[in-house]
Amino acid sequence: MRATFQNLFSTLNVAAFVRTRHAHAVSVIRWILALIPMAAAVGTLCAAFLYSLDVATQARFTYPWLLFLLPAGGFAVGLLYHWVGQSVEGGNNLIVEQIHEPGGGVPLRMAPLIFLGTVVTHLFGGSAGREGTAVQLGGSLASAVGKIFRLDSSSVRIMLMAGIAAGFGAVFGTPLAGAVFAMEVLAVGRVEYSALVPCLVAALVGDWVCQLWGIHHGVYRIDYLAATTGTHLIEPLLLIKVAVAGVAFGLAGLLFAEANHILGGWCKRTISFGPLRPVAGGLAVIALVYLCGTRDYLGLGVWSADPHGLTIASFFGPDVYPWSWALKILFTVVTLSAGFKGGEVTPLFFIGAALGNALAGALGAPVDLMAGLGFVAVFAGAANTPLACTLMGIELFGATHGVYIAVACFLAYICSGHSGIYLSQRIAVPKVAVNGAVIHGATLRHVRTIRAARTPPSPVVSPPQTETEESCPIPTT
Repeated sequence: MRATFQNLFSTLNVAAFVRTRHAHAVSVIRWILALIPMAAAVGTLCAAFLYSLDVATQARFTYPWLLFLLPAGGFAVGLLYHWVGQSVEGGNNLIVEQIHEPGGGVPLRMAPLIFLGTVVTHLFGGSAGREGTAVQLGGSLASAVGKIFRLDSSSVRIMLMAGIAAGFGAVFGTPLAGAVFAMEVLAVGRVEYSALVPCLVAALVGDWVCQLWGIHHGVYRIDYLAATTGTHLIEPLLLIKVAVAGVAFGLAGLLFAEANHILGGWCKRTISFGPLRPVAGGLAVIALVYLCGTRDYLGLGVWSADPHGLTIASFFGPDVYPWSWALKILFTVVTLSAGFKGGEVTPLFFIGAALGNALAGALGAPVDLMAGLGFVAVFAGAANTPLACTLMGIELFGATHGVYIAVACFLAYICSGHSGIYLSQRIAVPKVAVNGAVIHGATLRHVRTIRAARTPPSPVVSPPQTETEESCPIPTT
């Protein structure tokens, strides 16, 4: 009898195991059918977008008079958003909000609107980036795929994160950083490991497909320590200089984010009709060009038709440019706060590399190393994504400089405070207490409101973590 029960128990265990593995396999197949085509489509759109940016930038260099059409181009895009794009005006923040609290989804019209708007910005000379477009392309397509496959709310969250990863990985050619960025950007101090595998797969597929279309990314080299083989000792004096620079990088990220929010808010209060804000911003950019006597701070700053023009590569040495970082902040803040479309990340690369270049001269440190550290660390401070930026630095510059990259990114993150370019980020682990109170679960927008009111904040109780936030299961559809 005992043997009979043992056999029956074993049979039941085997049957339960088979049923579990069958359900698991079905879930994996469904995710593959949804995830791979979505990431491939995002990679294709990013390739078309990057090609369009190159064409637009080449046209701007060929026909310098296009700069004078910047106000008209901004007005046209602003009018288009005013008519049909008000529901997607939130951009990256809208996607982050939908990941936190899935609701109406991300409208598919976001993709063509941000694509067109960003190309127009660069064609006429606005100083903006490209990550915002890639993230919004990924988010809008991922939301559409979620509706097609009728995913539940937890699966929609993960699909949106995968869309972000695919866009970020494809547009910068850094799939590991793209995957971690999508999981880290949602909340300050927390990484959403529930989306680990989908984000990694999406970032890799997006990057591969983008490269298959013939898109190549800029190459930046740090020659310092490049000849070192095997294990080398970290130089204590240089590490101290890197730490000092990391503080400066974090403060630069804070300055950029706050200046953008303050000027953007002022523009909205001053000019109530949205399409007119880019007109004023375009006129201001044209005035800045003639006031500064240069066009080096227009566009992405990735390449220039002028062999003597400043680009990101210029800051890797040997010459030192003390104030280029401040001028790029000025041009970019004026452009973005006026409502022009694009992103912040590539200008932050320019600002960081330029600031690292200036600090290298002041601290007596290797120019190329400091420029590379600034490249990723200012972004780490402004976006509150130190892990993603550390991985990006390793992907771009090699693991030889990994310790210096990590120190610069982590210190920049700490020193940027509870601020950032994405106001929908929530505070999972506060960096410091705010006015004596620790804010859990509040958004950066809420923190800025508290600071503006200068009143003691009431603690915000974070909602209990769900199984999706605590563990790493493969979600079911």
